[in-house]
Amino acid sequence: MVLESVLVLLAAAVAAVALCRVLKLPALVGYLATGLALGPHALRVASNAEETQSLAEFGVVFLMFSIGLEFSLAKLHAMRRVVFGLGSAQVLGSMALALVAALALGLAWQTGFALGAIAAMSSTAIVSKLLAERGELDTAQGRDVIGVLLFQDLAVVPLLVLLPALAEPRGLGPAVVAALGKAALALALVVLAGPRLMRGWLGAAARARSNELFVLNVLLIVLLAAFLTRLAGLSLVLGAFLAGMLMSETEYRFQVEEDIRPYRDVLLGLFFVTVGMLLDLRAVAANAGLIALLFIALVGGKFVLIALLAKLFRIAGGTALRVALALANGGEFGFVLLPLAGYAGVVPQELLQAFLAAMILSMLAAPFIIAASDAIALRLSRSEWMLRSLEVHRVAAQSMSAERHVIVLGYGRNGQRLARLLEAEGVRYVALDLDPERVREAALAGENVVFADSSRREALVAAGIARAAAVVVTFADVNAALRVLAHIHALNPAVPVIVRARDEADIARLTQAGATEVVPEAFESGVMLASHTLVVVGVPLSRVMRRVSQVRDQQYSLLRGLFAGGGEQSGSDVARLHAVTLEPEAYAVGRELAEIIPAGADGVQVRAVRRPGARARLAPAQAGPLQAGDIVVLLGEPERLLAAEERLLRG
Repeated sequence: MVLESVLVLLAAAVAAVALCRVLKLPALVGYLATGLALGPHALRVASNAEETQSLAEFGVVFLMFSIGLEFSLAKLHAMRRVVFGLGSAQVLGSMALALVAALALGLAWQTGFALGAIAAMSSTAIVSKLLAERGELDTAQGRDVIGVLLFQDLAVVPLLVLLPALAEPRGLGPAVVAALGKAALALALVVLAGPRLMRGWLGAAARARSNELFVLNVLLIVLLAAFLTRLAGLSLVLGAFLAGMLMSETEYRFQVEEDIRPYRDVLLGLFFVTVGMLLDLRAVAANAGLIALLFIALVGGKFVLIALLAKLFRIAGGTALRVALALANGGEFGFVLLPLAGYAGVVPQELLQAFLAAMILSMLAAPFIIAASDAIALRLSRSEWMLRSLEVHRVAAQSMSAERHVIVLGYGRNGQRLARLLEAEGVRYVALDLDPERVREAALAGENVVFADSSRREALVAAGIARAAAVVVTFADVNAALRVLAHIHALNPAVPVIVRARDEADIARLTQAGATEVVPEAFESGVMLASHTLVVVGVPLSRVMRRVSQVRDQQYSLLRGLFAGGGEQSGSDVARLHAVTLEPEAYAVGRELAEIIPAGADGVQVRAVRRPGARARLAPAQAGPLQAGDIVVLLGEPERLLAAEERLLRG
């Protein structure tokens, strides 16, 4: 491929992926569109797809290597019912349905077997990313979906051996036995000799204390394993998977995963570009009817099959439907298996092109199907309304008698620490969490936590959002936090909301969405590192605490002063925060703040104005004429605060 073609291909990919980011679509869609538009069947910018295909194969190699890194016997054992139960039933059921359909249409059984294996795959890349963005990886349907995807990924290994064997002239049986024998020998060598060799190899690279040398050794191991399995007549990706399995058992697993991710993502993107190049738009136009039927058969058939199987495995109706909708698409490993079926000659080229188009369409439709899964589940499942009502009832029962309580969203480590501090201070709280095991254990221990999805409007209403003194978002998923803030803003815009964030870069988005205060983990860890360092090098503790207090004052506006409690002495000269709510008859309504409390007058500062209908706090200069319902936050000594409140309310 000439340099000009490469430049055009990269520029188009950058533009397409950037557009997908704006439209909140997976980057995979942009890669597919790039290959489709610039490939040999369209604009012919990249007319020689073979060289790109050779390079893109390494994208799949690194993807399979990453899956090998995730392969854990302990993880499989914990999820065995979903992985080996529902997962195996889904893959085998898909293959059986395709085999029956092929025989009914007069096609060879090899064709049905190959198409069934391809159709059984769902997109790990798209589905896992969408579930993560929706905050659903830890939900019941999220765990079931990931379990089935894990089995699909594992099923690719024998299918990579079986599909090429379908074309063996000497008969399928001997070919399969020979291929599986080679794979078993390779696996035995890996299990018996591999762990000690891998620990020694990576240990020597790590002791050199050179990240560059470590990464080079990882790349060498992956490609060497792929090369050896290719020499044995097996697939490149099988070797990569075995290499990943070996490294997953070492203490270097997480470092390897971080180092390999950039190569994997870029090369995998290139792989999807080449998939788009395979699609012939003229063939698609000539077979539009067939493609539409295959798309309906693929998405509809997988949806019905998985929903029925999920019910057989006693998964609740709404959850079963969500799992089926999430998995009713084609997958990246289907694109890996598709060329193998073509090379083996078991699938006619015309049918191959139509099936490829149907798979691409199903992956393009996946984000929209998953986005609509809640509405579809509510419409189709009779039990979903009942389960949703029971969830809301449990939350309402816990919060019914609570007044001026704190709603804790998320009951992980941070949520539990917060709840214990609140309980120690006698502050009532209601915690919502989506991990059923965690909720069960905590509830048995007498803690005030219920199973509920905090991103749902009705759950917040049941938790008493209208009566709450504050809401704390303890999870660090920015997108999920933004959804929660939108609901809180609509239900009770005056309630203070404290939100956890991973990085300071998220502060502006969360504050604009209505967060009263944002606590970035990176900032807090930096402050604590600095404070410990200063103490260790001999700076007096009192000076360190003063410095830390100054830094936090600059970061957190609400720490510039504290709200007084009922048991504290009103005569204290410590600066306090005080919130004044303006009723319709208040003197300040319709007047500017500067008229009533000039800047710095009488030692009282106006820190902020919270206005119903405004997502973020307003600075005093931005507030304009005050309105009924405004909450004016003042900072000053108690006696001066009382005088300022008197001026606001009575003039």
